[in-house]
Order: sequence, then C-alpha cells, then structure tokens
Amino acid sequence: MSDIHAYDGAPEAEFQDYVALLKPRVMSLVVFTAFVGLLVAPVTVHPFIAFCAVIFIALGGGAAGALNMWSDADIDAVMNRTRNRPIPAGRIQRGEALGLGIALSIISVMMLGLVANWFAAGFLAFTIFFYAVVYSIWLKRSTPQNIVIGGAAGAFPPMIGWASATGGVGIEPLLMFALIFFWTPPHFWALALFMKEDYHKAGVPMLTVTHGRAATRRHIFAYTLVLAPFALWLGLTPVGGSLYLAVSVVLNALFMAGGWRILKRDEETAIADGYAFEKRFFRLSLYYLFLHFLALLVQNQWGAW
Repeated sequence: MSDIHAYDGAPEAEFQDYVALLKPRVMSLVVFTAFVGLLVAPVTVHPFIAFCAVIFIALGGGAAGALNMWSDADIDAVMNRTRNRPIPAGRIQRGEALGLGIALSIISVMMLGLVANWFAAGFLAFTIFFYAVVYSIWLKRSTPQNIVIGGAAGAFPPMIGWASATGGVGIEPLLMFALIFFWTPPHFWALALFMKEDYHKAGVPMLTVTHGRAATRRHIFAYTLVLAPFALWLGLTPVGGSLYLAVSVVLNALFMAGGWRILKRDEETAIADGYAFEKRFFRLSLYYLFLHFLALLVQNQWGAW
C-alpha cells in the first residue's frame, strides 16, 4: 500500500523545511540584537544563564516566525519571493505550523521565565503575540502603516535581552528600541520599491501600493532623518562611547545620503537599471543595523577606545 500524505502528490517535508518555518535568516538579526541588549546591561550575568536566555529568546523568535508563516500562507502563495516557502509549496500543512508555533511559544516563554525572570518572559510573550496577531493578522492586511507600527515587534528583542539581565528596562534599551523601530520602515520600504508588484498581487497594502513609489521615496528619506538622532543619542548613554559614536556617524551619513538619492531617483531611471540602487540601499540597511549593534557590543565588552 502506498504512503498517504496530507497533500495529494505533495512532497514530504524534510528537516530543513521545519527550520525554514522558523524564518532563521529573518530572525538572526533579531536574536543578535537581543544578545547585545543582554550583554551591555549594567549587571553581571552568569554565562550559562546568558546562553540559555539567548537560546530561549531565539526559540521565541522562531515561534513567531512559524505563526507568521501560518498567518501569511495565502499571501506567500501569491508572491514570487515567498511561494516556495514550506506551506505554500505544500510540504507542511498550515495546522502543523500553527501547532509548532504555539508549542514553541509556550516552551520559550516558560523556560525564559525559569532561567532569567518572569518580566523578561512576559515581554517575550507579548512580542510573539504582537508579531503574530497584531502585525501579521491585523496590521499587515489593513493599513499602509503596517510596517511602521508592526516594526515594534522587531524592536523589542534588545529590551527583552536587557530585561533578562536586569529584570527591568531603562533609557538605554528604549533607545535601542527606537533605533530598530525607526530603521524598520526605510528598510522594508526599500524592499517594497522593487517588490511592489508582488505586494500588489497579494493585496498587501504596502505604502508603494496605496500611495505609490514617489511617496514611498519621500517617506524613506524622512525616516533616515528621524532615525539618526536616536542612533547618536544611544552613543551618549553609559553603554555608548567614542567607538560606537564614530561608527554611528559614518553609518548615518551613508544612510541619509542613500535616502537622499532614493528621494531624487526618477522612476524611469530606476526601471531602466532594474532598481539597482534601491537594492543596494536595502543591503546597506542590513549592514546599518548589524554594525550599530556590533559597535555597541565591542564598545562594552572590550572597552574599545
């Protein structure tokens, strides 16, 4: 008797499909910012506790990714860049993703509470809920401000890391939150500039779909201006310093210059070169955030400069 699969003729899921369900590439930067938030906190944390806390925050991030995949299965099936994800490709059922996401959410929150403290665990639970429900189910499908408000979900991790070490929050983690929060819109809107048709087909009200590319370009530049003061302010707090400030000045100068060029790009030129500069700006935005937090980590762990 032949094997019976959940999907007629669908390929059988492999281990890497379940890993992909947790969106490891997307969540890796989130986990890194949580790690930095924990290490720069003004308390000494036992290395084993710190290691376990980061593992469970990462597990919570994976849980949020699985729940997002469950929620976005219909959208992912339409968009070119996501249609080969495990659920739309038929390798994993939506119910499996939902069950895995809920199970990992419970495990990660409970274990973070036991290893670190319950304030951090509650913060992690709220972050998973915000990303999976507030952003994925509600905001993403209802408003062009989806990535602005929903960006808070990606900005909470350094606060969770800090809370895992201290049991509370302070001005430093709030500024880390602001750094990621105001970085998120230009980062995703740059992607939306060259992925507009995908979002249009999927019915996602990204700013490029609802207001057009010209308005999106204006918003990207405006956010690079708003972002810079918060990034520099973080360097003036006890966790900052001259190394961080030097890196931040360079990165923000590059980011604002890139935003200005995005603003001034006419659509005919962008189409002719395949949105080459928009794609470079998107990659720059990834380096922008990573290098800010790396500088913060080096500044604090090795007493640079």
